[in-house]
Amino acid sequence: MSAVTLRRGRLVLPGLGAGVLLALSLPPWGWWPLAPIGYAVLYRRLDGVAIRGRLLATFAAGIGVFGIGLFWMSEFSIPGAVLAVLLHAAFLAAGGALTPPVRYRVPAFVGAMTLTEAFRMRWPFGGVPLGGVPLGQIGGPAGPAARLGGGLVLLAIAVLVGAGGVELVRRRWVGAVALPIAVVLVIAGALAPNGHATGKQLRIAIVQGGGPRGYTHLQTEEAAAYDRQVAASVPVRGPLDLVLWPEDVVHVPTDVADTPEGADLSALAQRTNATVVAGVVEEIPGGFHNLAVAWSPGGDIVSRYEKVRRVPFGEYVPLRGLVKHVADLSAVPDDAIPGHGPAILRTPAGPLGTLISYEVFFANRARSAIKAGAQVLLVPTNAASFSTSQVPTQEVAGARLRAVETGRWLAQAAPTGYSAVVDPDGTVHTRSHLGKRRVITATVGLRTGRTPYVRWGDLPAVALSTLAVAGCWAAVRRRDGQIAPA
Repeated sequence: MSAVTLRRGRLVLPGLGAGVLLALSLPPWGWWPLAPIGYAVLYRRLDGVAIRGRLLATFAAGIGVFGIGLFWMSEFSIPGAVLAVLLHAAFLAAGGALTPPVRYRVPAFVGAMTLTEAFRMRWPFGGVPLGGVPLGQIGGPAGPAARLGGGLVLLAIAVLVGAGGVELVRRRWVGAVALPIAVVLVIAGALAPNGHATGKQLRIAIVQGGGPRGYTHLQTEEAAAYDRQVAASVPVRGPLDLVLWPEDVVHVPTDVADTPEGADLSALAQRTNATVVAGVVEEIPGGFHNLAVAWSPGGDIVSRYEKVRRVPFGEYVPLRGLVKHVADLSAVPDDAIPGHGPAILRTPAGPLGTLISYEVFFANRARSAIKAGAQVLLVPTNAASFSTSQVPTQEVAGARLRAVETGRWLAQAAPTGYSAVVDPDGTVHTRSHLGKRRVITATVGLRTGRTPYVRWGDLPAVALSTLAVAGCWAAVRRRDGQIAPA
């Protein structure tokens, strides 16, 4: 059987529908079973279709999933959001082109979809992992498999189930083997090492000041956010080991140690006899530092971590000299200074892995923290500029994914939510309400040891996916060469 050409409507509509199903599997909806169904629809539509048709169908699927999954971008720039959706849809279309039209389709389709996501997570500008299928699958039964291969393995399992289900219905037994492979991966993930408890615990207070949402970072609102954090911290009492404030609620024109805000946080540490970690922005000429700063129970600054993964067009503008001619950059007048090194604060409360906001979507930041000795993960974040729950819910999903990948407890603090506590199995024990003032108190365990994912990262998933795609195409060409007329 050779590839065929179909009318556009017969390709676009199923592809778009598949993409919408994938999008609805993501937070805030989180209907995770829709992802395997979406991949099944897409896989079935690509069967026997020529390369132009495969490109068109998967591009339409990309419009469906990213048009919804990245909709939050439209709050800040509609042209930017459109360009981002088109770019990410093109990545998915490349995955369609990498899938053979007739034979050897299952392993190639799984490999192609996995490679597409791996590339999207890294390029351009370091990648934009929001809107990715793994953020929905962490809430399903495949979640423990993140210990093996992170989000890429969760995506691969969804694709295996979707494609394998189609093959089973069509009684193609070889392709249907994808289903038991998916089951084996889930079971292996559940049995994989996820570290072990040290026997020590942290008594932690997460402070959420509350307030309005959907604003850009105006100076007056920054001052009000700080005042709300101070007011919310007044009733906080010991015994505690750690007090966690959100990202970017302390905005100062110089070194925070020399400011009244720094004195306030020093006093809070002394009053509670606890380590205090707070998100601090320090201005410098032509830029700013986005930091997590730790005060000891004695009131002294003992550690700083500077955000490494900056938000493109949010905390810095790539190609600023060019972009300024075609866009209004008044909302980002200066660029954040990129940090470096492992994501860790070394404090009297212990070695604290620290992922500042956007960094929670990047597994390599969490892996760097664990390799540096982190026994718990902290996520000081600030999603107050988003008016909907889309980014905050995806952020909690990212936190769950990082907790499972690393085998660590995780505590997240946000000024208007969501603040949350997540255990090493990815279960959310406590989550605040958006916009409300809240102090979450919890006891979290300190853990050591490494999961397979901490040790190996995405390399096994990317290597196997590359081999699957290359091997299938080699088999297709070899077979075509064997049956070609002399």
